[in-house]
Amino acid sequence: MSLSKLGLDPQTVARARRLAARAAEPIIELARTHTTVSVERALLRLAGLSGADQAGMPWVNHLAEAVRAQVGLEHGVALPVWDALLNGPYGDLRALAEAAAAGKASFRLPAGEDARAARHAAHRAAAAGIARIDARRAERERLLARLGDPPHPWIYLIVATGDIYEDIPQAQAAAREGADVIAVIRSTGQSLMDYVPEGATREGYAGTYATAENFRLMRQALDEVSAEVGRYVRLTNYASGLCMPEIATLAGLERLDMMLNDCMYGIIFRDINPRRTFIDQRFSRQIHARAGIVINTGEDNYLTTADAVEAACTVIVSQLLNERFAHEAGLGDAQLGLGHAFEIDPSLPDSFRLELAHAQLVRELFPNAPLKYMPPTRHMTGNIFAGYLLDAFFNLAGMMTGQSIILVGMMTEGIHTPWLADRDLALENVRYVRTAAGKLAEDFQPRPDGFIAQRARRVLAESVELLERICDDGLLKAIADGTFGVTRRPPDGGKGGDGVAERADGYYNPAIDILESTRPADRHDAEVPA
Repeated sequence: MSLSKLGLDPQTVARARRLAARAAEPIIELARTHTTVSVERALLRLAGLSGADQAGMPWVNHLAEAVRAQVGLEHGVALPVWDALLNGPYGDLRALAEAAAAGKASFRLPAGEDARAARHAAHRAAAAGIARIDARRAERERLLARLGDPPHPWIYLIVATGDIYEDIPQAQAAAREGADVIAVIRSTGQSLMDYVPEGATREGYAGTYATAENFRLMRQALDEVSAEVGRYVRLTNYASGLCMPEIATLAGLERLDMMLNDCMYGIIFRDINPRRTFIDQRFSRQIHARAGIVINTGEDNYLTTADAVEAACTVIVSQLLNERFAHEAGLGDAQLGLGHAFEIDPSLPDSFRLELAHAQLVRELFPNAPLKYMPPTRHMTGNIFAGYLLDAFFNLAGMMTGQSIILVGMMTEGIHTPWLADRDLALENVRYVRTAAGKLAEDFQPRPDGFIAQRARRVLAESVELLERICDDGLLKAIADGTFGVTRRPPDGGKGGDGVAERADGYYNPAIDILESTRPADRHDAEVPA
């Protein structure tokens, strides 16, 4: 921090991280001592169980629910399931799941030699799934070495027709026009579905369903266009909602490169039970760490409901909490695509200087993280010319403050789903600013006691004050009080709370054991002084 352009006090920064670690610890302990139906279903997916019944309900749901109904989830599904496989007439997980769905399978919690045999078989199955994730990560590394990696900032563009077969040509066209990251927005409401749909889908709403087959199809298409354009094009989707651990697992198996994965987004904006969300996010981040996936956090969303100036400290606090949760789960700094946004009212005097202060503050607090900078949305209007100018200012701020990932802003934001021509113009805007001002961060040096530096230091001080309150009252209470994004969410409210179980003595999930005992060698925690 000695080279801080903003004159940030290293001791204040260290104190902020210490406070974030203290505030996060009770939540981490909660996640370590509980499980959820989605965590258990993710294990079954790692073990190779896929497919769904004729009504579209996945076999993993049938199997997990049968175990829960007969013996509970407190010990995990691994021992009851693999005990049934070893001692019953079932040839594989699919046959067992079909029998469970028909009410023809019985489960028990094995003991003694039967328990040891079940543990061994479950561990072997989970290890095979994690080995597949390892192979996909190695595949990515080989492609990056052969095709090359575009320099920062990466240009991030969204496609979302609802039809995977329409998304594919749009994504390939965007890559040819310069997009480095393609994000497939998830269908509206999927985060509230307690199952993952099966197969390729063509009827999403304001987005395309996140499924294993959709992941596979888009990854294949982007690999083809990567070879064509001579650079590796990354794929992003969303690991959030009630099936966060399962979607993270599918992403690792299908070689996605980034996943939207925020510690509080589902709580605040989708009314998902807070405890369920925090437990699920820990497992999902363990998978992301193993798969080499970069997470994108959702702090930008707070500024769509709260004032971007008054609530600036909540963005910093959330980023520090996301960092702590991520490090504890095994993610390295290079996987922390912490989010923030250009959302200050443009009519406010000095709005651009305020934006520069906030963006530079985030850049300095997380110097090794691939920060994701979001374009203006809240103050976009029907004036597409003003919108195009505002997006150019956003792109310029991104270059001046050295942001890592620039989401392409659309001048038609809030008017209609962008046309291909809209995307082409938006990409042209980014390309121009990146070419003309791509190295401007080298020359951007705010005055030590000027407006920008003072504003940044004030936001950091407010962040420390807020973290002190959260440490005193608890993060769950802070969420209940509407601290983040204004919306209030009580700890016991929200959807999916009935899918949480406290781990009993002897709880066993071999995937968690493997992930925690063999973390990636490149993991790097930001220092949290004692």
